[in-house]
Amino acid sequence: MERVYQFLDEVHTYYLATVEGVQPRVRAFGTALLYDGKLYIQTGKVKPVSKQIAANPKVEICAFKGGKWLRIAGELVNDDNRDVKVAMLDKMPSLKPMYSADDDNMQMLYFKNATATFSSFTEEPEVIQF
Repeated sequence: MERVYQFLDEVHTYYLATVEGVQPRVRAFGTALLYDGKLYIQTGKVKPVSKQIAANPKVEICAFKGGKWLRIAGELVNDDNRDVKVAMLDKMPSLKPMYSADDDNMQMLYFKNATATFSSFTEEPEVIQF
């Protein structure tokens, strides 16, 4: 999981896919945090992506860097733990004008039942489950 997190952290931008009804939705994200043995992402509860995840927690992430790409498929679980919110805000202070660890909007989500696949055109895929 550390390698998966490091890839996301280095790439800075990844793409998160959700479903809204029968329509796929993809958007750019940049938040990633490894905390207490879990891989987290962050969003706002007022955003459509939060509502899509609540309706169907199965998501996929895709990121590309240096001729390699990473796909993560899994379920996202909401975590309202204040400590993990503080850790994300400390890691990414640019979020502080928009979010607070004590507001009702900041949403931390961690992956469960996840499969991460590192791929390239020149190497065999590497699969990591967590």
